[in-house]
Amino acid sequence: MSEPRRRRLKRALSRASERRLVNPIVRRLVLAGRLGSTYAVLETTGRRTTRPRRTPVANGLRGETFWLISAHGRHAHYVHNLLADPRVRVGVADGGRLQWHHGTARPLWDDDARARQRELGRGRLGYRLDGALLRSVATEMTTVRIDLKAESL
Repeated sequence: MSEPRRRRLKRALSRASERRLVNPIVRRLVLAGRLGSTYAVLETTGRRTTRPRRTPVANGLRGETFWLISAHGRHAHYVHNLLADPRVRVGVADGGRLQWHHGTARPLWDDDARARQRELGRGRLGYRLDGALLRSVATEMTTVRIDLKAESL
């Protein structure tokens, strides 16, 4: 069954604005340690180019697990990349610098992404605001779990 045209258009517009405007600015600010602990950087390996791809994401670090909510599920480019190679790195702000963690990512197709997002946003205003923005552009919210390796913590 084909996807509704409206959903495809919404995803295309969202991706274009993220890719060309939002992500480059947020990525630079996160890499420079300027956005505090609200955001992190997900580094995947490009499925075709094999080059590192860095995407700014909401900081979902909880202990030895990093939780990520994808707005476009299996249609997100970084999800395509981590399905091809689940080994990722996550850069999390720590004292104005990024601390890199190695891990293995896997989408949880049956997880309730909205409930997970509410849980991760408890007591974190920045995360909740980012979540509201994500929900406004989302076409297929999907949870991604990244199990971090102990030596990178």
